[in-house]
Amino acid sequence: MKRVFFIAAVAAWTLCGCVPSLHPLYTEADTNFDPALVGRWSQGDSKDSWTFMKEGEQQYKLVYRDPKGKSGEFKVHLLKASGRLFLDLFPADPDLDEPDFYKLHVLPAHTFMIVRQIEPTLQMAPLNPQWMKEFLEDHPDAIDHEAVDGRIILTAEPRQLQAFLVKHEKTEDAFGEFSDMTRSAVEKED
Repeated sequence: MKRVFFIAAVAAWTLCGCVPSLHPLYTEADTNFDPALVGRWSQGDSKDSWTFMKEGEQQYKLVYRDPKGKSGEFKVHLLKASGRLFLDLFPADPDLDEPDFYKLHVLPAHTFMIVRQIEPTLQMAPLNPQWMKEFLEDHPDAIDHEAVDGRIILTAEPRQLQAFLVKHEKTEDAFGEFSDMTRSAVEKED
């Protein structure tokens, strides 16, 4: 299951168009907990789901299940930066069924979603990797990053990340399409 999680996380980065970051988007002072996020969310007749559960005072546990039934767990923080809501997703510690030497070479990363609203539907969108790549080709000093095998990996600290995302919140194509997910009343938790 944990190995499937890691594979699902890598696939999700590629398919959903997330831009990985070595550092979180949040500081402890930025985190918020909104009970409205807790529950199982899905979009239309899609077979994938996002189930948020409370874990600690200011953290969520997310179980993402893809259309094939494979799932992965994330540690998630909701934060507010300059009045805008964002999610910071970080893979839970995967228990890869691989040799320790191999595990040393697997580096988990943070990914971010901008949140337009939580209720009545959950509307969120990831940072667009194609836009990011093209933007950084033209503005290489805009934010700390590295290009690795053609992929952008952000290396900036939380405050720089927040300022960059807030600045480009309304920039055309900076973020992907917004989801429009509804919560299953059966699985909502307090």
